[in-house]
Amino acid sequence: MTAALYLIPISLGLGLLALAACIWTIRAGQYDNLETERYRILEDDQAPLSAEEARHRRALSKRRT
Repeated sequence: MTAALYLIPISLGLGLLALAACIWTIRAGQYDNLETERYRILEDDQAPLSAEEARHRRALSKRRT
């Protein structure tokens, strides 16, 4: 019974925190434009890498392995 005295307020607090986070994201406009975001990955607007950047990325990938 004493565990419920701790767990109920903690769960209510976490629920209110999640609700506040949801309201904050809605007010910040995170869900305003869902149509164009799904096509962003298909766009090819990235500039090609210079030779120096390519060498740097290869060196980084060799360090990770």
